[in-house]
Amino acid sequence: MQKFRLRISLLLLLLIVAFGTLSYTVVEGMDPFDAFYMTLITISTVGFSEISPLTHAGRLITVIIIVSGISLLSYTLGQFARVLIEGELQRILGRRKLVKQISELHNHFIICGYGRIGEAICQELAKDNFDFIVIEHDEKKIEKLDLHHFLYLNGDAASERILLEAGLARAKGLVTAVASDAVNVFITLTAKELNPDIFILSRAGDLNNEKKLLRAGANRVVSPYHMGGSRMAQILKQPTVIDFLDTALANTDLDLKMEEFLVPQSSYLVGKTILQSNLRRDFGVIILAIKRGNATMVFNPGPEALLESGDVLIVVGKKQDVVKMGVAIS
Repeated sequence: MQKFRLRISLLLLLLIVAFGTLSYTVVEGMDPFDAFYMTLITISTVGFSEISPLTHAGRLITVIIIVSGISLLSYTLGQFARVLIEGELQRILGRRKLVKQISELHNHFIICGYGRIGEAICQELAKDNFDFIVIEHDEKKIEKLDLHHFLYLNGDAASERILLEAGLARAKGLVTAVASDAVNVFITLTAKELNPDIFILSRAGDLNNEKKLLRAGANRVVSPYHMGGSRMAQILKQPTVIDFLDTALANTDLDLKMEEFLVPQSSYLVGKTILQSNLRRDFGVIILAIKRGNATMVFNPGPEALLESGDVLIVVGKKQDVVKMGVAIS
């Protein structure tokens, strides 16, 4: 609103200058530049004498310019100062708010890069109400972040200062999703040095760079082009299977959710078999797999499979039942 008022006042001020210049030229016969100069010294009230003696009509024009021009000039300068002061205050207050929001983040995700991959990741995290912060330096992409009201830092994701400011020490995981594999390697090395325990998911534009990212410290590496090609091939080979998975997991009308749950040492499930746990009876979920503490994956575990501390259960069921189960076993 303030900027709109400033634009209107500037426009009116220019109209007064144009009015004075044209009037002095036509009525007093002044040279256009002299008429322009006469108008400016009249509006600014610098006290210079008239360029040439004025007629009564010329003096009437001068009175009009003084009355309207001085008032409008004062208003315009006031609006300009207000815009500057308010803009600076908003910047300072916005910075303080950002620092406060970041300081409150725990077990959040840090997304490095807001390209097509980074944007898709953020949309999925936001949909399920996960806390995350984006690190991006491109002003055009920052405008999109503002549009979606995503928390972000404007800077270089490979900078130690920016990573620490994003709460790397308290973060649950970090995603390197910039277009350059070399930059992703550097971000991974920097993040692992600052927080050796951080989980890092890296994007690889070239599948040949996967080993380099893993050696740099990435826990998982994803190649979007390879993954996309593989999925397209699966659609060609097993269209019904892919349709089933998409329908079951992506169709919100079915109200299904696939989730993973860590079995803590304090959970009542420790030491029980799947049959004894009564998870199917109590929550109506299906246990698809168990990931053991040694990273061994047990697919379609039988009723006699024993549950241990540190196991990760991969289940599917109705959303409300899956949520209840998560609360119960924690």
